Amino acid sequence: MGGERILGLKIDVDTRRGMEEGVPVLLSALASASASATFFLSFGPDNSGKAVLQLLRNPRFLAKMVRTNAPGLYRWRTALYGTLLPAPMIARAFPGLCREIEARGFDKGIAAYEGCLGHPPKAFGAPAWMLTERAVSVLEAYPWRYLSCTRASSPFLLAGTGRVELSSDLPCLEEAGGPRGVGKILDALSAGGIHVLPVHAEAEGGIWRNAFAEILRGAAERGYRVVPLSGIADILRGRDLPERPFRMSLLPGRAVPCAV
Repeated sequence: MGGERILGLKIDVDTRRGMEEGVPVLLSALASASASATFFLSFGPDNSGKAVLQLLRNPRFLAKMVRTNAPGLYRWRTALYGTLLPAPMIARAFPGLCREIEARGFDKGIAAYEGCLGHPPKAFGAPAWMLTERAVSVLEAYPWRYLSCTRASSPFLLAGTGRVELSSDLPCLEEAGGPRGVGKILDALSAGGIHVLPVHAEAEGGIWRNAFAEILRGAAERGYRVVPLSGIADILRGRDLPERPFRMSLLPGRAVPCAV
């Protein structure tokens, strides 16, 4: 895969603000760069305020909030949803925007959106790469085109599901140090290959939008074709991929363990 230069974008939309404000910004940036991506949408209520409880139990989480300028990324209102403020619905509250994402050719993968789009999801991405054995047993029952639930250096078959796992191998901007981490991400692309970059609507669609545009430009300058994850799944069809189980591990820049 070293001779190929393909970059898949995995965009997570985890909050009401990310859906309402970040998604339109990202759609515009992708259109300007003639690029495409996969959007993983959260359709339930925004309970971001419950993350405040983690501040009391996990010093790493507090450090991450300070390091990434969380108030600027998410705003204080988001930090109170589900606790002092009611938890508003996320993607389900914007059916028109969901249809716009699909109309522009972007594919999505998360449960509970059939009522909004009229068809079942084609793929699934574990939120924040949080995965359990029970979740894997549930995933096995659905005909997913692919999964994107882990952090790993290359694609593989996720044991217990029989599905191609398109893991995120690049660090997200939050882990790389914000805008100053753009160079680190672009350096990782220098050798070519197939890569998946995790993107967050609240960050790259918010105060880090210019950094996201810089990544898109840098990828194009390095000869990369930026595609949705379904495009990578098509490229890998028929290739002999190893089957691997997942385990939970704490990675640099993360506050809690994720599936690797």
